[in-house]
Amino acid sequence: MDAEQQSWQGEFLHHLSVERRLSPHTIAAYRRDLASLQRFCEQQEIGYWTALNPATVRALLAWRHRQGLGGRSLQRLLSSTRSFFAYLLREGQITRNPAQGVSAPRAPARLPETLDVDRITQLLAFPGNDPLALRDRAIFELIYSCGLRLAELISLDQHHLVAGTRELRILGKGNKTRILPIGGAAVRALEAWLRVRVSLAAIDEPALFVSRRGTRLSARALQMRLRKWGLETGAGGALHPHMLRHSFATHLLESSGDLRAVQELLGHASISTTQVYTHLDFQHLATVYDRAHPRARKQARK
Repeated sequence: MDAEQQSWQGEFLHHLSVERRLSPHTIAAYRRDLASLQRFCEQQEIGYWTALNPATVRALLAWRHRQGLGGRSLQRLLSSTRSFFAYLLREGQITRNPAQGVSAPRAPARLPETLDVDRITQLLAFPGNDPLALRDRAIFELIYSCGLRLAELISLDQHHLVAGTRELRILGKGNKTRILPIGGAAVRALEAWLRVRVSLAAIDEPALFVSRRGTRLSARALQMRLRKWGLETGAGGALHPHMLRHSFATHLLESSGDLRAVQELLGHASISTTQVYTHLDFQHLATVYDRAHPRARKQARK
């Protein structure tokens, strides 16, 4: 494809960043998908987008499937392709969207990994009162208390803590703001961290959580610290921050049964996204039932 067409890809990514205000992580995924589309077009000697049709878009998906791309990634590739052509249609570069009406293979449903309450308690009881330990405890308590995404946590600045309240202002996906209550344990952990934060943070650093170098803590560093404490406390060596978010949602739903409230707290745009936790809740209830109900247990052989 020529330079003009490639420049439209750049315009589209700019549109996603400036107009739709998508996260850098999401834009990077779009960029990868557009690169797959471009490689496919070059391989098939397709010189311009007007030559694409639903059959060639399905061929794109089949090509990437043969290369080992899974169902969820194929769905994302199709969504990215459809969005790109919808943008070109809006800008008058094409007259139809060749990805419209094309279906991707359904991906098998995957239930989120969670920790039970005992393992959460075990993890959060790690020892130490040095600045890094206090910071890590505040981070883990806050994720579990508020159900934060990893990107939301590391992007927090001090001013996101609502002054004089136990509330946190979050800028989530799609540039949507939500106000979250902070639980008592997380408040105490935050207060302990804020008392020592000045010993690590650079003078002009706005980030709520900083590294030992005084700059904003990175996602990679947070993930490594969580794995470290998981191993040291015996809570598990394969922990990742999203497990704390999933555990927050599951435990809250088990206690309240209020799916809409959990949706609001998680910042999900659609209730269907939150409904995955009802499956986890049912699994928990089914386990309790099988263990406790006298007519559920298999009778021993005589």
